[in-house]
Amino acid sequence: MAEFLIMRLVTLVALAAVALICGLVWGPLSGISLMLGLLVAWLGFHLYHLAQLLRWLERPAPRRVPDGFGPWNTVFMALYRQARRQKQSKRRLAIVLDRFINASEAMPDGVVVLDEYDRIEWINPMAVEHLGLDRRRDIGSQILNLVREPEFHDYMAEQRYSQPLILRNGASGQELVLSVQLVPFDIKRKLLLTRDITQLERVQTVHRDFVANVSHELRTPLTVVGGFLETLSDMEEVDAATLQHFLPMMLEQSRRMQSLVEDLLTLSRIENSPLHALQEPVDMTSMLDTLQVEAEGLSQGRHSIELQRDSGRNLLGNQQELHSAFGNLVSNAVRYTPEGGNITLRWRELDDGRVAFSVADTGIGIPAEHLPRLTERFYRVDRGRSRNSGGTGLGLAIVKHVLMRHHARLEVRSEPDKGSEFSVVFSPEQVA
Repeated sequence: MAEFLIMRLVTLVALAAVALICGLVWGPLSGISLMLGLLVAWLGFHLYHLAQLLRWLERPAPRRVPDGFGPWNTVFMALYRQARRQKQSKRRLAIVLDRFINASEAMPDGVVVLDEYDRIEWINPMAVEHLGLDRRRDIGSQILNLVREPEFHDYMAEQRYSQPLILRNGASGQELVLSVQLVPFDIKRKLLLTRDITQLERVQTVHRDFVANVSHELRTPLTVVGGFLETLSDMEEVDAATLQHFLPMMLEQSRRMQSLVEDLLTLSRIENSPLHALQEPVDMTSMLDTLQVEAEGLSQGRHSIELQRDSGRNLLGNQQELHSAFGNLVSNAVRYTPEGGNITLRWRELDDGRVAFSVADTGIGIPAEHLPRLTERFYRVDRGRSRNSGGTGLGLAIVKHVLMRHHARLEVRSEPDKGSEFSVVFSPEQVA
């Protein structure tokens, strides 16, 4: 700009000098006329470029910067460079904004931007899912008019945002537990963050139920054993008949506690063992022979045990874990099949390359409403019958964890008083 003013000053001085020389040569009138003409031409030159500049300012863009002459060329070149820098800066800001929006859109947590009056300015898709909002219709609406839970209204009114609010039964109508927290991020605006903690709540519930169930299962045998010991300790003399009456029951309860602890340790070992140990070759011929021997040992001749080998294929997996899972199915069949019943162990290959191990019995069967929950820890169809048969309530939970690790599926068919069939189906990838 300083250069432009200097050139204008130099131009005016030059015009005055030309007019003075002409006045000396041709007379004052001719000099004044010439000077006026030069001033008009000079003003016209600048007015033309000013008009070009004003026209460009209406729609400024680097490619539309006009061409100029003389000092105006310097001005227009400076405007061109400035406009290009501004356009590049705007492009960079747009890229950063797009990345920020894309990152917010992809966040697993819900994000709602609120203004100073708690009106919605922006929502990401996860917040739509969590709070039941609409990205088009709800922009500009009050969040309190859309989320109507009283706890949320109290949370917004108290303005104590250091701790999140837990909301249950979200807007989707499904079982949903949300952690909601409001975070002020400038003088007026706030971020409303939502996180789905349904699975975490389920895990905590399972953990609480697990501790309660273990305590309950251990309390009964401990009470029995403790009661017997108290009785014996209060007696001055203990005869052989009393010991013969008490000791078998104490031994039975001790074995029950031992079985429960062993099953708990088995579950813990399965859950914490590395996955790389699941690709060892498993000799199914040897395992089937062992399972048949174990079934006959548990049955003590009370059942007819049959083994059907319809496949010679082996598995890839963990020998100990698979034996534990299959053994639990076999022991359940023996435990819940009345004397004189039939139990069939079968190893077969399916048409699509999968293989299956199944245990079928003619036992008491299971009502259909209990089938979906059979693999829950400590879930029993008949608690009294299960305890009397020596079950811990963890057998099918162990089976479930083993099958999950081996990418296998448990299929159950059962009818009350007709028997049950538990089948473990392995994918072709697990076949050796």
